[in-house]
Amino acid sequence: MSIRPSLLSASLGKVLSGAVMLCAFDAAMADEAAPQDTPSASQPQAADPVKAKLLGNITVTAQSRSQEMQSVPIPLQIVTSQQIDTLAATDLSKMQLFVPGLVIDAGQPTQARYQLRGISTSDFGVGTDPSVGVYVDGVYAARSGGALLAFNDVQRVEVLKGPQGTLFGRNAAAGAISIVTHEPSDHFEAKARVRVGNEGKRYGDALINLPINQDMAFRFSVLDNQGDGWIRDAATGKHYGKDDDWGARAAWRWNITPNTRVLLTWDHEHLDQPPEPAIGLVPLSSDTNQRAPYPPTPSSYLDPLHAPLYNDAIGGAETRRFNGVTLSIDHAFTWGSLTSTTAWRGFNTFNRGDYDGTNHVVSYLDTTNIEHNNSWYQEFKLAGNTGIADWVGGISYYQEQARQTSQTNINTDSIDTLANNLMGVGTPLADISQALASFGLPYSLLGDPWHEAIRNTGHFKAYAAFGDVIWHIDDRLDVTTGIRYTRDQKTFSWYNMPRQAPAYDATVQALAQAGILDLLPPEAQGALAAFNNNLIFTDAVGVPVTFRNTWSNWSPRVVVDYKFTPDAMGYVSVTKGYKAGGYNSVQVGSRFAPEKVTNIEAGIKTVFPEQNLLLNASIYYYRYDNKQSLTLDPNSAGSGVPRYLVSSTDQEAKGLDFEAQWQPLDALRLSLTTAYIDSTYRKAVALSGADLDGQPTGEPLFSYTAGMSYTWGHVANGSLVFDLNYAHRGRERCNADSQLQGECVVSPNFQVGSAQQRTDARLDWHAPGDHWGVALYANNLFNNRYVTGVNNISTPVFGTPFASITPPRTYGLELRAKF
Repeated sequence: MSIRPSLLSASLGKVLSGAVMLCAFDAAMADEAAPQDTPSASQPQAADPVKAKLLGNITVTAQSRSQEMQSVPIPLQIVTSQQIDTLAATDLSKMQLFVPGLVIDAGQPTQARYQLRGISTSDFGVGTDPSVGVYVDGVYAARSGGALLAFNDVQRVEVLKGPQGTLFGRNAAAGAISIVTHEPSDHFEAKARVRVGNEGKRYGDALINLPINQDMAFRFSVLDNQGDGWIRDAATGKHYGKDDDWGARAAWRWNITPNTRVLLTWDHEHLDQPPEPAIGLVPLSSDTNQRAPYPPTPSSYLDPLHAPLYNDAIGGAETRRFNGVTLSIDHAFTWGSLTSTTAWRGFNTFNRGDYDGTNHVVSYLDTTNIEHNNSWYQEFKLAGNTGIADWVGGISYYQEQARQTSQTNINTDSIDTLANNLMGVGTPLADISQALASFGLPYSLLGDPWHEAIRNTGHFKAYAAFGDVIWHIDDRLDVTTGIRYTRDQKTFSWYNMPRQAPAYDATVQALAQAGILDLLPPEAQGALAAFNNNLIFTDAVGVPVTFRNTWSNWSPRVVVDYKFTPDAMGYVSVTKGYKAGGYNSVQVGSRFAPEKVTNIEAGIKTVFPEQNLLLNASIYYYRYDNKQSLTLDPNSAGSGVPRYLVSSTDQEAKGLDFEAQWQPLDALRLSLTTAYIDSTYRKAVALSGADLDGQPTGEPLFSYTAGMSYTWGHVANGSLVFDLNYAHRGRERCNADSQLQGECVVSPNFQVGSAQQRTDARLDWHAPGDHWGVALYANNLFNNRYVTGVNNISTPVFGTPFASITPPRTYGLELRAKF
């Protein structure tokens, strides 16, 4: 996995079937049902074939209807609330390795990147929509700033692979992630949990469910996630990799009549932590005025897994304030039901981090992403069934207002390095300052801040109408037909602000007024004149630019499924997906057309009751047209200052998904989930000029996860459960542009994009009914560490590449109570 570029520079346990489903007992009941005692290890019992039929018997809403998972002809994986708890996961990125095919780059949680089956959107700016749709209780989370939130009273997460345009709409071309939270129930419930672990980790959550009367109930939950960090700055001692996140959720349900239900929810999150650490690769001395060797020599790079951290971003931080309100009204008629969903989402994010990987003033570079976002969503949905068909249809409206500021912050010492490395004019500001000092003049052009920024404003609207019908041809054969029409209207603007360097400008003005400027050599005067302009963002400086565009799309799907037996179903599907066109936030006047994908899939879902075995598999092929990626452009024909630009490619992939669950004993559960994908470019030329036709896109060929869980009953008047899970993700596949992007072979001293492994373990004791519980857990038990990518944004300018790495092992103790 590569480092996701900045816009400015452009434990544990029960993940059965890679977080696919619960065990037979838990799957048959609600997630919150009390854990069941089992016979002691000395008297193991064979699993009951009747109970084995309950494997995969989880109710999902993947097709906008409530259905059992095994009857849904879509490749999907389920992460349940019990699995989240077993893994001690605080958000979905903490368990993504256990869902083969899913990748979540969450090094910067306010700018997270989702990927499914090798398809993702690397540009996280407000001008670009994602390829993987994230939905919370049916409401679309449009921006990455509000897409990766802490788990708070989550019932399950449905991961749907392949295009989901018909059912979920625009921007689900690669798939959809549907997060479903708990609703207030009619029974009193209260529970609390605390975890303490290494690296100063402290986590707590609590909830209370209060039935107000026979028609009303209220549910409130809170969480607080803290950690001291897993890496320190070698110069300042500042901690990075810290956790500082808390949230709250409230839900109120009112059954106005037996046929009418109102559900009102509010979600809040507050994130405040240091930025992602940037580990420099070039060995430097403690003299912060030392310039890195230029160009850098990869053979001398430090191994980032063992290199010291030196970051000096002034005011570096990553923060988010998120609020969301959803009003859902359901009414049941004799012929079907009507559901109205009204939602508002709003967030503010700030992300300022080091982008040169050093604490040297002569290469200082930080980037800052600031976003403000408000969105409204309204959907009306009708659903019903007759003897021959189950149907659903509706209309929706989405409106979003987004503001973004992309900043690059350097200083005049950095500009001298740029002038020396790219312009070949030496260090003019240092030379002038030294000459002035030699004459006793109180002027210096060094040490002054330099700021450049592009401000974007987006006004987006989307209208949609959809319909989906499951036709029951006979008792065994179903044919599903569906289609969605989407119309996107977008207004997007850029304003590239003139560079700001007030201290530097004041000094230059003072030199001019004193008549000193005219005495400087012509080459020095020329350098100062060049520095009157923007150096980083050079397009249309000071000129507002606005684009207005409209795109429309029809996204159909056809599915045929056949039940060979009551426990075995096969299906074939053809689906299309669509991602709206958009803009590159830091490339003034850029615009790209919509992305489109066609996916052909065939699969089988089976349960073998006598063998207590579940087997599911699917094969697929897709063609993806006009896929947009944000890639590093060396800009060698221009100023030489690198930039991240949007490139367009056509891709294709063929793959296989497989999962197995086996319960040979009531006390023992085993699982295996695998994903194979061969993803290549059909037509692509990199911005560097490399021809990528037929070459791999970087997605690993193979990934899998395996798990086991064993329960001993009657231990200290309770049950003892041991969970062990292993995940493997293959090495990234290189192409002719991988090294420039920092995704492949960079240096002989370390590996980038190597295969990743993770083992999680948990030992949990709980009292009957789970009224009390205690657990020991370990994530990444064997402390496997990896270099996830190298960022070369500062390499052509300062000679200072830097890397990102995975966190170390975490372990801890959990205590919980339920009333």
